[in-house]
Amino acid sequence: MLGKLLFRYLKPYRWQLAGVLVFQFAAALASLYLPTLNGDIIDRGVATGDTGYIWSTGVLMLVISLGQITASVIATYFAARAAMQAGRDIRNDVFEKVSAFSEREVTHFGAGSLITRNTNDVTQVQMLAMMGATMLVSAPLLAIGGIIMALRQDLGLSWIIAVVVPVLLLLVGIIISRMVPLFRTFQTRLDAVNRIMREQLTGIRVVRAFVREPIEEKRFGAANTDIMDVGRRVGSLFVLLFPLAMLVLNITVVGVIWFGGIRVDNGDIEIGTLFAFMQYIGLILGGVLMASFMTIMIPRAAVSAERVSAVLASDTTLVRPSEPVTEFPTPGTVEFRDAGFIYPGAEKGVLGGISFAAERGETVAIVGSTGAGKTTLVSLIPRLFDVTSGSVLVGGVDVRHVELDLLWTGIGLVPQRPFLFTGTVASNLRFGREDATDDELWRALEIAQGRDFVEEMDGQLEARIAQGGTNVSGGQRQRLAIARAIVHRPAILVFDDSFSALDLTTDARLRQALWRELPEVTKIVVAQRVSTITDADRIVVLDDGAMVGIGTHDELLLSSDTYREIVESQLGMETRA
Repeated sequence: MLGKLLFRYLKPYRWQLAGVLVFQFAAALASLYLPTLNGDIIDRGVATGDTGYIWSTGVLMLVISLGQITASVIATYFAARAAMQAGRDIRNDVFEKVSAFSEREVTHFGAGSLITRNTNDVTQVQMLAMMGATMLVSAPLLAIGGIIMALRQDLGLSWIIAVVVPVLLLLVGIIISRMVPLFRTFQTRLDAVNRIMREQLTGIRVVRAFVREPIEEKRFGAANTDIMDVGRRVGSLFVLLFPLAMLVLNITVVGVIWFGGIRVDNGDIEIGTLFAFMQYIGLILGGVLMASFMTIMIPRAAVSAERVSAVLASDTTLVRPSEPVTEFPTPGTVEFRDAGFIYPGAEKGVLGGISFAAERGETVAIVGSTGAGKTTLVSLIPRLFDVTSGSVLVGGVDVRHVELDLLWTGIGLVPQRPFLFTGTVASNLRFGREDATDDELWRALEIAQGRDFVEEMDGQLEARIAQGGTNVSGGQRQRLAIARAIVHRPAILVFDDSFSALDLTTDARLRQALWRELPEVTKIVVAQRVSTITDADRIVVLDDGAMVGIGTHDELLLSSDTYREIVESQLGMETRA
């Protein structure tokens, strides 16, 4: 999975990676040549007292060292550039994929996990790409090249290499094999920390209202301790690797000096050759250690690549039609034909057998007890979910056959919990339509009964809005969300309990303005308050996912026991069938 992901996203930058190979190869050759020159200085210069040879060879070594540094810097630049661009591309693709997800996929992965996958997980893959392009190229060159050059210096000491390298590889393999499952657990624990932190920040008011701070602190502390425990175990293995490697290296150096000294004393090799051999041993073990460092990064990056690839490979239920309808035969109409919906894995459907229609310009209200399926029902109109049975038609066409951009352009949705983005009042309203003029924004605010409080804000249309709209009240947030939907100029407006935070007077004025100023717009209204929908053209009554009544307010008072109970509970009316 990791290899496929890296190949896919590094392929466009293959010329930069080719530059990495060329310059890393040059740097490795320079590194491998320097010990030989050092040995020659000792044997031919120091031992014979040839100062000229020492100076000329020393200058050559200096030039080669500068070339090595230059080649390494250029190779690192190319590697970093290719890796950062690949990371950018992965994040863009993950973001676009998640943006196309329906509520079902977002719920499946979890918002916190999706954020982690597009930040921390992509960073792990990105860092591996950068380090791998440098270390994974230079490490084998230094290790293999060092072995060849060491053997050229003296075959009599080659048995030391044959013993040391397998021992070091065995130690590294044992440690890495224990790290792989820990890295997978670490990412899962990181998801848990992000999820709990997100829940506590989003629900801070609820936490404080129920005095749950100590309990939530313990909950976060437990998740934080879990990730600490895993990180500590990973760190313990990590810090164990390098002391063991240094132990092997030092024992090797002692062995080379001991047995090499015997060979020097016997006249089999010269002292300069012994020093060169020791340096090549250092290069060999350094290459193995670099490869070991990369193998530590690989398991964690592999886990991250699996998580990122799972998002990229997920198919959204919002499948775009192969031959989409690009024009509505009857704009502004909404029709449910025996529509039903069941959540994945649920034993019972949320909705079933829903059939009704809304003509252009009509107002259709949807009422019912909590859990009746009202929000799920209106979510089927803009395809936040797809029906599992029956069909939903907008503009005379099944929504599954309409180009998604066309569908969403024709619908203005005001969700149950309106969300405002960081910016200004104007930028939030223009989220509905970027080319809207200031006059259009003020008109939308006036219809939504939000002009008065916006005029009182410092900067008016340019007044700052905090993330999530936390610096305005719930009622103001709802009115700004309604104004945003109006600016969108849709043929259909869907209000999912969007008047709940408004007082009765503001609610009445807002509805009157909507009916008066937008007579051609079809309005689908989910409401808890009966007073909000008494003047609707039709009222759909839901009970436990089924439609148990449809008609006007007066008709339902006579024909629907469920509706009558709702009215009586809210208005205290005594009605007779």
